[in-house]
Amino acid sequence: MIDFIDDLNIILPFLYIITFGIYLYDFLKGKKEFTNSKRLFLFITLLLHSIYLITRTIHFGHPPITNVFEIFTVLAFAVSFSYFILELVTDIRGTGPFIIIISILFQVISSTKIEHIVAVNEVLKSNLLGIHVFSALVGYSGITISAVYGFLYLMLYKEIKLNQFGLIFNRLPNLEVLEKLSFYSAIIGFSLLSIAITIGIIWLPKAFPNFSYADPKLIGTSIVWILYGIGILSKLLGRWRGKKVVVLSIVGFIIAILSTMLTNFLSLSFHSFY
Repeated sequence: MIDFIDDLNIILPFLYIITFGIYLYDFLKGKKEFTNSKRLFLFITLLLHSIYLITRTIHFGHPPITNVFEIFTVLAFAVSFSYFILELVTDIRGTGPFIIIISILFQVISSTKIEHIVAVNEVLKSNLLGIHVFSALVGYSGITISAVYGFLYLMLYKEIKLNQFGLIFNRLPNLEVLEKLSFYSAIIGFSLLSIAITIGIIWLPKAFPNFSYADPKLIGTSIVWILYGIGILSKLLGRWRGKKVVVLSIVGFIIAILSTMLTNFLSLSFHSFY
């Protein structure tokens, strides 16, 4: 089984690169020659990646969350999986290159640095913890994708304002669609973060009897969750739309990144057990 895991680890970056190449070709040429096949390539890549994650979990006896390089491969999967769900829901397939390239970055780093880890902290063997971390990573992936669409919205908005109708204008969906994609991505991120937070509230007291709700990472995640909750509610109630919605997605993403950096490098947290 270990050879099978190693083979998949080598193959995955190439699968993401091929999938990215097909999406990029369609975006640059605008001929839509691979409209259906590119989704199939993405599905196959995600299927093999899920098999890799499941097989690795079974063989080593713990979810792939014990170090940053294991988390990177989960992030690569989470980003493309979130985009795949979004593409299925909206049937808008022209923005894939801007998302899949993120997965390539994470998977290449993971594949070149990941190791076989058997002996780990007992708490890391919990499948409930695995679901908690996976939900959180998919949630943050949704937030990341929402921010990407926010940046694309602002780029297109600037081109239209300056009457510069280039490749971005010709290939990207219109502003209304980009706003919708950013909003839907935010909903995916918010929903999965909600699941991660719920599991954490149930599981944490059992795993860490002395933990505190004042933990920096908990506070940071809660702030991001509340911010997106307010934004989504405001959008649904019709109070916010257009540029306000995409700016919120970008601001929320920046806060999430800063929160993660500060809690990981500048403060002590029980989340640092690995």
